[in-house]
Amino acid sequence: MALSPTTTRTTAIGLGLSANQTECDVTVEDLLQAWHDCRKRKSNSASAIAFGAHLARNIMQLHAELHDGTYAPGRSICFVVLKPKPREVWAADFRDRVVHHLLYNRVAERFVRAFSTDSCACLPGRGTLYGARRLESKIRRVTENWTVPAHYLKCDFANFFVSIDRSILRAQLAAKIHEPWWLWLADVVLFHDPRADVEVRSSPELMARVPPYKSLFNQRAGFGLPIGNLSSQFFANIYLDALDQFAQHEIRSMGYVRYVDDFILLERDPARLVAALARIEAFAQERLGLRLNPTKTILQPVDRGVDFVGHIVRPHHTRTRKRLLGNALRSLEREPDAAQRRSVANSYLGLMRQGKDFHRRAQLVKACRLLGHSHESHAERVFLK
Repeated sequence: MALSPTTTRTTAIGLGLSANQTECDVTVEDLLQAWHDCRKRKSNSASAIAFGAHLARNIMQLHAELHDGTYAPGRSICFVVLKPKPREVWAADFRDRVVHHLLYNRVAERFVRAFSTDSCACLPGRGTLYGARRLESKIRRVTENWTVPAHYLKCDFANFFVSIDRSILRAQLAAKIHEPWWLWLADVVLFHDPRADVEVRSSPELMARVPPYKSLFNQRAGFGLPIGNLSSQFFANIYLDALDQFAQHEIRSMGYVRYVDDFILLERDPARLVAALARIEAFAQERLGLRLNPTKTILQPVDRGVDFVGHIVRPHHTRTRKRLLGNALRSLEREPDAAQRRSVANSYLGLMRQGKDFHRRAQLVKACRLLGHSHESHAERVFLK
């Protein structure tokens, strides 16, 4: 796989007004709030520490660049993660992440208000637990509390993030961002090609484990979003809102839930799901330029169990996937630091509690005790100290 960019850098200035042609209303307070939001989960990264070491100077410089229209994204970092499968992760420079949060803080609410309540992931209060509980609620309604047979259709899109057509996404952004300067900033973020200036931190052998068709390095100009940035997560939800609206207002299935690009439809008559699949395939190709992954398209009775967002919804109970315990035990074995090991254990215990996996939680707690940790529990939570 070639690690050099295959296209030249695309700029967004030509797509609309430049930043200095209209008034920028960004304040220093706006940037400080964006910095505060950005550093919540990145406070220990080298770029976050470097930015914070000269916070006033960096904030004022960023403020000036945004106001005079000279702001441009900097270098990105690319590396490979292997779980749950090999994929590239792209990390924008910290100051660019501040800009992503600035844009999100200003425009997100107008989009989120219009999103379907059946859209999950990367939205406040709508994580995996929300998705699992919403699916379970819909299954109970469709099956009349598991007394009526029903079927589910589960799909996801092939190579979703690298297949996104940024020209389609730009039109979706412009439909709700009417302020010229903020649309200009959205263009700068959207059309920045991180391949033009990137530091690859994984070995060539590790990079080669990512299939070429899943690598952003190999995509055509104008296609693909880098996995790993807040902007990409937010833009992906905007992109697939069209699918949500189509599924709910045109397909009109008895139940529908989506988490990123994984989605499920529910019907009592499986023939309706077969017809819905054909319509969704045509819509996704024509309107969004996306293809469903045929190897992950499943049509089954719901009473066999529905695997979604790490949970298995079965008649009258929901559990997390069986492999979660194995992942947890391996993570504990690999972690030498006791404080970090405690954090890892708590994270997995929290996930298992979502599925009421008492037996698996007991096994994890036992493993933690053998590693020298103590355990306490009460009605609200389970944790290690």
